[in-house]
Amino acid sequence: MTSILMVCLGNICRSPLAEGILTSMVDPTQVYVDSAGTGGYHVGDAPDPRSIAIAKKNGIDISNQVCRKFTAEDFNRFDTIYVMDSSNYTNVVKLANSEADRAKVKLLLSEIEGKNLEVPDPYYGGDDGFKNVYNLIHQACSKLILKF
Repeated sequence: MTSILMVCLGNICRSPLAEGILTSMVDPTQVYVDSAGTGGYHVGDAPDPRSIAIAKKNGIDISNQVCRKFTAEDFNRFDTIYVMDSSNYTNVVKLANSEADRAKVKLLLSEIEGKNLEVPDPYYGGDDGFKNVYNLIHQACSKLILKF
């Protein structure tokens, strides 16, 4: 089974959307998807209501997800770790124990050719920011599933 981890800062906006979007596109018996945050600000919380709303608008239910913090143990549990921006990349790679661990970490939007390599953080923006983030992540996941 392939295992994919989606990571952002707080695990309430971008990575829960990425987890939900990719999960909706794959066979769950073949691909396991989870998400985490590099900061522990929201551990135990549900995703941001705006993330839940944009996912629901697109037929995806992420309301049962629970925020957790990324740990070094995640390198052992996941084949690939997709981060949303360069700050997340730096924070995740700092916990790597080997070059093999570091090689697992990629920017999610690197799956889209010719696109900005960072998923913008929509937390302080309006609903349009969440719609934009949803569309970017969906586009990247659509490319990503072609690898399975």
